Amino acid sequence: LTLDIETAPNKGLVWGLWNQNISLSQLLESGYMLCWAAKWTHEKRVYSRSKGDKDFLTCLHALLCDTDVVIHYNGTKFDMTWINSEFILAKLPPPSPYKQIDLLRTVRSQFRFPSNKLDYVAQALHIGHKTKGMNMEDWKGCMDDDPKAWSKMLKYNKMDVRLTEELYFYLLPWIPNHPNSSLYNQFDGRDEGMGCPKCDSKDIIARGNYQTN
Repeated sequence: LTLDIETAPNKGLVWGLWNQNISLSQLLESGYMLCWAAKWTHEKRVYSRSKGDKDFLTCLHALLCDTDVVIHYNGTKFDMTWINSEFILAKLPPPSPYKQIDLLRTVRSQFRFPSNKLDYVAQALHIGHKTKGMNMEDWKGCMDDDPKAWSKMLKYNKMDVRLTEELYFYLLPWIPNHPNSSLYNQFDGRDEGMGCPKCDSKDIIARGNYQTN
């Protein structure tokens, strides 16, 4: 399951615009999850929900309970911790266990690009780019419940998911410690015999031995 979220900023009272330390007494409103988008690999449909939808969190919770692996970009520290915070505040239990593939960690550990941002890496590899023209006014519009801003934000969120999935397939041979896809397919009853541990291809060639720890 490829996943991405968008969040609202905190609101606060500040004395300046640079290098400020904001105390809790200056915090007017905490940030929150605006929307999320998710997509099963090899399927066209992109699931999406926004704040205020009746199944905003329950739908996402169900998807996470169904998946073996979550694919994201900087999701280990950002997306998944935001989601878990929303779940516990809504008194939802932890989802069923899943593994995580954070493509930002792959990019940082395997390559040296001038920037590790999703948009830069995707364009450098000629995969695509994020939705153009997004700015703070769009986030403010969603917080003010502007329908046009919401429409733009949801399209932006869905595009990030599609772009992340494309990058995942491109980076697949480079991802260290990738969950063994061949084993998952055997457990699901979809396949027999071992294949490539990353893409499950049976077009493999024996080239020596590799000793595990």
